[in-house]
Amino acid sequence: MDNALSAKNTFLLGGDLSINRLGFGAMRITKQPAWGQPADRPAIHALLRRVVELGITFIDTADMYGPFVSEELIAEALHPYAAELVIGTKGGCVSFGPPPEGVLLDGTPQHLHDALHGSLRRLKLERLDLYQLHRLDPRVPAERTFTFLAEAQRQGLVRHLGLSEVSVEDIQLAQQFFPVVSVQNRYSLFDRAAEPVLAYCREQGIAFIPWFPLGGGMAHAMDVVDQVAARHQVSARQIALSWLLHHAPNILPIPGTGSIAHLEDNMRAASLELTAQDMQQLEALG
Repeated sequence: MDNALSAKNTFLLGGDLSINRLGFGAMRITKQPAWGQPADRPAIHALLRRVVELGITFIDTADMYGPFVSEELIAEALHPYAAELVIGTKGGCVSFGPPPEGVLLDGTPQHLHDALHGSLRRLKLERLDLYQLHRLDPRVPAERTFTFLAEAQRQGLVRHLGLSEVSVEDIQLAQQFFPVVSVQNRYSLFDRAAEPVLAYCREQGIAFIPWFPLGGGMAHAMDVVDQVAARHQVSARQIALSWLLHHAPNILPIPGTGSIAHLEDNMRAASLELTAQDMQQLEALG
């Protein structure tokens, strides 16, 4: 298939990394639910190589996916990395079983030190282009966590820093310690609770990375999406992704999959042009 990503769908991350807005989330390349090795490792390697072939320049992962498996697979398939490829990973969670029950938060400097260096080792990098705090740990003062991250950036271990599942107030506090270039919150056509965070990020020039970007909607909402999809002769999934790209210029969707066919289907969303009528119908679902 032709590369569906175009110049209008790029974003300047941190002011110096130009990436295509439709990225790839690498949680689902592990055994699901994000716990264990995939059944067919060579197939996942082929999938990751196809990600790059399709023009995707941003891959999102985390040390808790597997745990560690997603980062290892990315390095096995893609290292040495293409110059334009940006890999963002996350730390701050400890996995001892399948999520969410098997996950604990740990925002202590000691844990983040170990997590950061582990990610660098597994991804075979000397510096991470993007390192995101996976969750704020309520047991640890946020200032301690942010101080460590700022120091890691000062030492050159990370190029840019981001946050995940945070409020506007959390972002503003972090900005007192380092420039926040990305925020990763749950958000989709059907789940817009994070709209105030998205608005703040847009105002600040911060990338907003929605996780669960294809979150399921109610039956009446799906009826509307199906109507729009029928007009374009595409799938409802493609419409939901295209809406994200149209809704705000700082949104960077990262749909994940373990299938090349699903990957290619997702990528076609980047070339869809939704009309004013489409957007009016879809916006009303919020």
